[in-house]
Formats: sequence, C-alpha cells, structure tokens
Amino acid sequence: MTPADKNAAHSAPARPGKSWAKRFWRAFWIAFLAASLAYAWYSFYAPANDVAWADDLDAARSAAVAADRPMMLFFTASWCSPCRIMKREVFADGAVARAINAGVVPVMIHAEEPGADAVFEHYQVGGTPVTIFTDPQGAVIDYGVGRMAKAEFLAMLGGLDARRAASSP
Repeated sequence: MTPADKNAAHSAPARPGKSWAKRFWRAFWIAFLAASLAYAWYSFYAPANDVAWADDLDAARSAAVAADRPMMLFFTASWCSPCRIMKREVFADGAVARAINAGVVPVMIHAEEPGADAVFEHYQVGGTPVTIFTDPQGAVIDYGVGRMAKAEFLAMLGGLDARRAASSP
C-alpha cells in the first residue's frame, strides 16, 4: 500500500450534506447582501419632483413679497436619509407639488452650501429635515421638525392661510 492510499483510507468519507449546507449558506449571504444593497440604495433614492425650488433665500424672499405669498423653507442635507424619504414620498407626489407651487415660495436650504450656517442659526435649526413656513418677510408662521408624512404635510400646508391671518396684526 502506498502512502497516498494510506492517507485516502484514513481520511473521512465525503458527507453529502456538508456540500448542501455550504451552498445554502453561500446563497443565503449573497441574497442578504443583495437585499441590503437594494435597501441602502432605496433609502438614499430621491426622484426628481416638480416643485419650483428656489436655491437663493434672498431671491425667494423678493418673490414672496412681490406675490404676497408665504415661503416654505426646507432644511436638508445630502447625507440625511429622512430628508430623502420625504423628498421621495412627499415632494415627488404631483398633488403635493401643485399645492406647494400654488401656495408658497419653496426654498431648499442644503446644510453643505456656503452661507447655510447663518440661515440654520437664524431659524435655530439644529438638524434635518426641518420645514418652516414664514411670511414674506421671513417671520415664522409654522414649522415641522423631522420627516413628515404626505397627509401631515398637506394638513400643515392647508392650514397655512388661517395661521397666517391669525398671526398678522
């Protein structure tokens, strides 16, 4: 008997269940990785919307004064997952976009933009997302902190005229 034959005789016989278990766990972890990557992508996906966002607060304030419409300030950041969810679930909705464009001058304020710190400090915004409704001069009428559902946002937007009338002298 050769040494190779002795090693073959002493090695354990192949177990058919072990190769099945390896295939199962390999498939499980590949599926888990794919699902995790899909969820991560979905968490940060924010489709385009039809809201006429202004990027410049001063220009938006001038437009709000000229149209005598309140402003909506949406404080956001590129790394903010709740902001992206709100952009996807609220602002991307056609009815919401039409209501925003008809009722307010919307301004998106990105935390990473130069000069945003002063606006964050002025309105005492400590995190994102924050939605603030102001009169044309910039005085706060109403605000929402954190991610809002579509119904909650539309209710806040719908009650804006009544709160604006109540806050004016």
